[in-house]
Amino acid sequence: MGMLGVSAVLMIATTRGSYALAGAVTATGLAATALAGPWTARLIDRHGQARAAVPATALAVLGSLSLLLCVHRGAPDWTLFASYAATATTPNLGGMSRARWAHLLRDDPAARHTADAFEQAADELRFLLGPVLATLLCTGLAPEAGTAVAAALLLTGTLLLAAQRGTEPPVAPRSAARTRSPLRLPGIPPLLLTFVCTGAVFGSTEVVTLAYADADGIRAAGGALLALQAAGSAAAGLLYGLLRPAPGHDTRRFRRCLTAMAALMPLPLLAAAAGGPAALAVALAVAGTATAPAMVTGMGLVRSRTPADRLNEGMTLAVTALLAGIAAGSAAGGRAVEHLSGPGLGYAVPAAAAALALCTSLRRPARTGRTQSSGP
Repeated sequence: MGMLGVSAVLMIATTRGSYALAGAVTATGLAATALAGPWTARLIDRHGQARAAVPATALAVLGSLSLLLCVHRGAPDWTLFASYAATATTPNLGGMSRARWAHLLRDDPAARHTADAFEQAADELRFLLGPVLATLLCTGLAPEAGTAVAAALLLTGTLLLAAQRGTEPPVAPRSAARTRSPLRLPGIPPLLLTFVCTGAVFGSTEVVTLAYADADGIRAAGGALLALQAAGSAAAGLLYGLLRPAPGHDTRRFRRCLTAMAALMPLPLLAAAAGGPAALAVALAVAGTATAPAMVTGMGLVRSRTPADRLNEGMTLAVTALLAGIAAGSAAGGRAVEHLSGPGLGYAVPAAAAALALCTSLRRPARTGRTQSSGP
């Protein structure tokens, strides 16, 4: 999953010569995923992870292969948008894994916090290794190689997860809360808005970094630069997991994490403007240290505000908000690098998105109509 976006951007930009088109195509696919994701999660909540996730993943893989063939055959641009939109059925595997942790550790909040931090670090690891592998495949083998390998790995990983029946949480019994969407629960909509802005940080950083490396003549190093940011985030996530936060202050901790992210995200802009690739690498690694703690705390808030029989849907709504932000950030980053005087100035987009994420978290006090600290 960490390879898909980078592979699509590199494949399209290499063959069509436009980062704006590449950013727009990936933005369209992510936006489609944002719309279809909650419905896929609802099927998972109702029928179980294995029964729903495998066919959903198979459909998404077909969309990736269609994109590859359209690019390889020189099909019209609109086919790229249609093909990538077909990947919208990709299930939220991270949310499924978090639901398993919540089920296994439902009576141990401290261990659940550590598990959440580990899960976020694992996410960062895939985004550390994914861009590097995608870049090597797309630049060293063929522009389409990254997408082909990513599709194969996605299907394989989903099948391996679905096979772990011993950790799969049982389908929660129907309740009155099932008739009410998590979107209508107090405290969820403003939290999702913050996730949208946070996603814009990720999406714009990815496109701007790849464009910066391309303009500087080091296209093969673009994935490594992104990996350094993921490495900083993964390390911070693991350290954060060692803490034992006091209960009842999740909202305050979330805002503190967002404050740190808003303070650190301007560093890549300054490094790209005043330094070079080496300075940018350090700045990205430092800026990345704020993202994992923010995501761990934010996902914990989503879980605590979502009923047990809607947990996968609630988690997917959070990821959906992130994807919507990544889509907007990818498009904005692509336009910025093509219309500003230099690709490095495109880092103003993730810096602005981080500041906006903090502002949305301060917009109104978070309210919860229900506390669910024990998971399903």
